[in-house]
Amino acid sequence: MEKIKMITPLVEMDGDEMTRILWKIIKDELIYPFVDLKSEYYDLGLQYRNETDDKVTFDSAYATQKYGVAVKCATITPNAARMTEYDLKEMWKSPNGTIRAILDGTVFRAPIVVKGIEPCVKNWKKPITIARHAYGDVYKASEMKIPGAGKAELVYTAEDGTEIRELIHNFDKPGIIQGMHNVNGSIESFARSCFNYALDTKQTLWFATKDTISKKYDHTFKDIFQEIFDAEYKEKFDAAGIEYFYTLIDDAVARVMKSEGGYIWACKNYDGDVMSDMVSSAFGSLAMMTSVLVSPDGKYEYEAAHGTVQRHYYKHLAGEETSTNSVATIFAWTGALRKRGELDNLPELMGFADKLEAATIKTIEDGKMTKDLALITSLSDVTVLNSEDFIKAIRTTLEESL
Repeated sequence: MEKIKMITPLVEMDGDEMTRILWKIIKDELIYPFVDLKSEYYDLGLQYRNETDDKVTFDSAYATQKYGVAVKCATITPNAARMTEYDLKEMWKSPNGTIRAILDGTVFRAPIVVKGIEPCVKNWKKPITIARHAYGDVYKASEMKIPGAGKAELVYTAEDGTEIRELIHNFDKPGIIQGMHNVNGSIESFARSCFNYALDTKQTLWFATKDTISKKYDHTFKDIFQEIFDAEYKEKFDAAGIEYFYTLIDDAVARVMKSEGGYIWACKNYDGDVMSDMVSSAFGSLAMMTSVLVSPDGKYEYEAAHGTVQRHYYKHLAGEETSTNSVATIFAWTGALRKRGELDNLPELMGFADKLEAATIKTIEDGKMTKDLALITSLSDVTVLNSEDFIKAIRTTLEESL
């Protein structure tokens, strides 16, 4: 069969550890045999990020702005242990945080629903989409260790030299402080992205923060959402028969556990990070969660919502067999290929992405799956496949459909 042609490259961001291993197998088994892939490649593996002083991360984000579509492998955000393990020059910041800040987008994460993998929460009937703000907060925070007694303050210096000071704490012994920030423009982009996505998908939108405690920081998010909704979206929501409402994060957590699903839950950056993992795990597996970063001007970056699967990588290095779920990484590729096909008017490429997703789901529903799914499936007589054989089984199913 002739390979499907592409016109415009998509930006390919390689990653780390076990997901990097899967990345290559996915391309070799599921992409290259069927698609004449055009991509602009960036190695976001921690070693190369360290070699380039993290310049490669910035370059990949700028390339995404240029070409409009990117697909990203999971990457390491280093901590103290990684500093030693990889002999890093410094503790480089989260690549995702850097890319999100440059693109100023919103991350939408939704579970991949498969028959035989029932949600842990028995009343969940429909997918729950997490809309995660993608700029600032703890991911762009400045931190300081306080060595001993002294006064810590927040200080804002205006362009004319005037200052506003706010006491953080009078320390009488060592401690720590953290300074977070956000900007109104990014919050406004976040709000509009959420409202537009809700209208596109005809889903009710929730937004939740902790404004009762954070009376300036979180309350600003709440106010901006409400002002934009009232001015620009209320009539559209009414016409579409959907709802927007704000609630405390505590209340949202309680509500989500008792709901049937089928809505968008908008969260600040860290809340979205944590809650998307909770939702994906409760629907089946961390490896069964799609994630797409959408910028206000229509740039898209697709990735898996999970990490680099460090434990499996160490087993792989030791020559042991692994059974690592690659579904979300496959769906990152299909999402990017479909969007590239949509933007370039390539129905064959869009159709291939649809067929690859269907083949992935059918393979699981036929009882061929990785160990994490086999442990929770309601299907009987399932076959547990290792990391590579699972991807090869998907290829067999895909070839049958083609």
